[in-house]
Amino acid sequence: MSTHKNSKKYIAFSVIIALALFVGGFFLGSSRSANAGLASASTKADFTEFWKVWDMIDEKFPDATTISAQDRIVGATKGLVESLGDKYSVFFDPEETKSFQEQIEGSFGGVGIEIDEKDGLLVVIAPIKGTPAEKGGVQPGDYIIKIDGTTTEGMSIDGAIKKIRGVEGTPVTLTLLSKDSKTTRDIKLIRAKIEIPTLETKKLNPPAGGGVFVVSLYNFNANAMIEFRKAMEEFKSYDGNKLIIDLRGNPGGYLDASIDMASYFIPAGKTIVTENYGENKSETAHKSKGYSLGKKNLKVAVLIDQGSASASEILAGALQDYKLASLVGTQSYGKGSVQELVPVTDTTTLKLTVAKWLTPNRNWISKQGLTPDFKVENKTRPKETGDSNDLQFAKAVEVLK
Repeated sequence: MSTHKNSKKYIAFSVIIALALFVGGFFLGSSRSANAGLASASTKADFTEFWKVWDMIDEKFPDATTISAQDRIVGATKGLVESLGDKYSVFFDPEETKSFQEQIEGSFGGVGIEIDEKDGLLVVIAPIKGTPAEKGGVQPGDYIIKIDGTTTEGMSIDGAIKKIRGVEGTPVTLTLLSKDSKTTRDIKLIRAKIEIPTLETKKLNPPAGGGVFVVSLYNFNANAMIEFRKAMEEFKSYDGNKLIIDLRGNPGGYLDASIDMASYFIPAGKTIVTENYGENKSETAHKSKGYSLGKKNLKVAVLIDQGSASASEILAGALQDYKLASLVGTQSYGKGSVQELVPVTDTTTLKLTVAKWLTPNRNWISKQGLTPDFKVENKTRPKETGDSNDLQFAKAVEVLK
């Protein structure tokens, strides 16, 4: 488990190392041959093959001089991380690091979708609220078959992101296949600057809503804890004890944010989530900070769907395990791992899976997700929380009554 002072736990679908010895080995001295067959002291790996391929490239590849040594190192490092076979572990080059930071901080250029790989295909986790993707009709669970006419078969998540993102105002066409359809559809989207929203609140006062306070949480980004704290302060002063937390289409974010938010509902000292680092390694149980809302007979419903992932599932899963909230909607995505974001150099970053996480009842929800207490399908995607087509929201209000 890394203890890098600048590392951060991150468990979202932002898809776009302790590599100091490996990368440093490329620069040890002026004579490579002296090190060519030596094994690393930490890994016992023999680099003979690597240097032999390096020299053969120099000798035989026609354009070898156009590819810098640094570019080769970045490529080799990417390959090292890819060898783990873990789609959530990624080495970001300088361009990708910048893009990733923009996404975490809440602003980037593109069409506004979170994507992942499932069953060997690229799939939409969720369109971001208010973006070209959402307005254009992209749905959670849509498979991306082509991008501008180019098949995505065999395309990496990173490769897809690079093709989808681009200059603001330019078009990109996605060929999508719905999980409920046998025919594809083309959606032409105009790229825009994507501002990721964090949170919105709404009050449904009696008698129509029975005094319900609604928090729609779109992201567990760097601003989420502060915004959620403000929302809870607003709820404290609200004349009502019913709360709906809408996590639909929320792909997750920082681990600390999910723990902080759960602490408003779970008694101090109770486990919210446990990080399991593998065999023969001590686990880390993250405990509630015991924030008080000062509400008697508090009633909570949490809305989830297949776009609710990672940090969303930690919050929802903890509340469900302690029977502090009813989950309403459809099965969540099922992402049960934790990534650590570690700067490797000033311009490159590693996002590495370091643990799997378990709910308070020690359930690992990877691939299967959370099962709602009340399963409700929306026939169409609601334009906003609580609109006339939002059957899931209507059920949540009913459950709270």
